[in-house]
This record gives sequence, structure tokens and C-alpha cells, in this order.
Amino acid sequence: MKHWTLDQIAWDRFDPSKVDPEIVPLVKAAALVEKNGVDYAIYLNNVFGDDPDFRQAADNWAVEEVQHGDALGKWGELADPSWSFDDAFTRYRAGYKIDVKADASIRGSRTGELIARCMVETGTSSYYTALGESTEEPVLKQVCKLIAADEYRHFKLFYDHMKRYLAREKLSFPKRLRVAAGRIGESEDDELSFAYHCGNESADTPYSHERCVAGYMGRAMGFYRFRHIERGMGMVFKSIGLEPRGRLSDLAAKGAWRLLCWRRDRYRQALARAANENAPATRAAA
Repeated sequence: MKHWTLDQIAWDRFDPSKVDPEIVPLVKAAALVEKNGVDYAIYLNNVFGDDPDFRQAADNWAVEEVQHGDALGKWGELADPSWSFDDAFTRYRAGYKIDVKADASIRGSRTGELIARCMVETGTSSYYTALGESTEEPVLKQVCKLIAADEYRHFKLFYDHMKRYLAREKLSFPKRLRVAAGRIGESEDDELSFAYHCGNESADTPYSHERCVAGYMGRAMGFYRFRHIERGMGMVFKSIGLEPRGRLSDLAAKGAWRLLCWRRDRYRQALARAANENAPATRAAA
């Protein structure tokens, strides 16, 4: 059952004067990824075909993910009245697909699949918390707060099922660590960068992973603060069977924060180079 509905959001409080133009492209991209939750539910239903309890949980999860997309998409249209969420999502669905027919987890085990889902929910919970704390626009702040709370509940959902499967499959710690690290690394794959393309670039603009991942990450990473990384690292540690709080977790969080700052700066440099390269063409056209 949904914990909130679109009607409970105070859309009439939308304040265009408080919209951060750096956040708008991120919200548009996130809306497309969240709306695509149904495909992941189909995939999970196939992987866990003989587990009706988890299949029901996956279906409920997908309903909430789609609602996240609808809420973000509606806000995107308020922030940019020229933008069509439906049109952008149609483009995204046509160009990005996952293998919904898979009958076994691409992570090698059901425990691994659930660890991967925990990583996703860790990232999204931290991300929407960071966005919600950064924006001054009241409606987006409310939407991000609601979504972040949902994503944390989703983490707990997948974590509880993961523990159940871990007791059966006895997945070793190195394998759990490998799955977690691998899924975190996939944050820069085509799922988000292509969503950025469909949400923010015209249909006749050729897709470039390098350009779009820089456009997305260069902006998104700027909204994180160390506290978001620290909290997220505790969730990662819990998922793989380590103490979520302690010296090791603190060291890992500090290392992750330094890495994020380094990557953020690299992506920003790429954005600046692209802007400089396009400037002469823009001046010539003028």
C-alpha cells in the first residue's frame, strides 16, 4: 500500500523563483528512471518465481517507484512548462531496456540480487535526502523528503529478504563485497546517462554517454555533503555484514567522500570544456 499519494503534495505552493536551474535536469532524469520501475519488478518476479511473498513485495515496491517518477515528472513540468514528461519517458523506454525475461539473477545468486537492490536503495535514499536539503523550492523539498523516506523503507525491505536468503545460500563475504562494489560502480552506466539525454536533450541530438554522464554526475555530486556519504556507507556496511558504525566505516566514508569530490571535479571540468567548445559555435550562429 502506498504511504502517500500525489494529491497529498502541496502543488499550489510551487515557487518558480526558488527553482535551482542545476537541479531541474537531475529531476527530469530521475523521473524517467523511477517511472521505469515496472520493468525491474517483472525481472524480480522472474528471478524469484517460486517466492510469492517476495514477488508481492516487489510488485508493491514498483508501484511506489512509479509514483516517485510521476511526482518528479510533474514537478519537472512545473519547473519547465515546455517539457513533456510523457514524451521524454516514451523516448527513454524506446532506447533503454533491461532483460525482463531473465530467469536467474545477473548477480549469480538471489542473495547477491538483494544486496544489489540494497545498494540501489542506499544510493537513492542518500540522493533524494541531499537534493531535498539543497533545494529551497518547497514542493520539491516535500517530494524529495517523501521519496527519501520510501527509499529507506525499500532498503529495509530488501535487506530483510536478503538475510532470509543469506541463511540458505551462505554467500561468502568476498562475494557479497564484490556484488556491492560492482553495483555501486554501475551508477555511471547508461541507465542514468540515457535518462539525462532523454530528459534534457532534443530527440535529434545524438546520444553520447560521455557527455550525458558528465552532465548528470557533474551536477548531482555537487549536492552531496559528507553526512550523506557517511550515512550511506553505514547502510552499505550493514548490507554486506559489517558493523555499520565504527572505525572501519568511518575510514571508508572519508575515503568515499574524497573519491566523490575528485570525481565531481573531473566531471565539472568536462562540463566546462564542453561549454567552452560550444561557445564559438554559439557566437557564430548569433
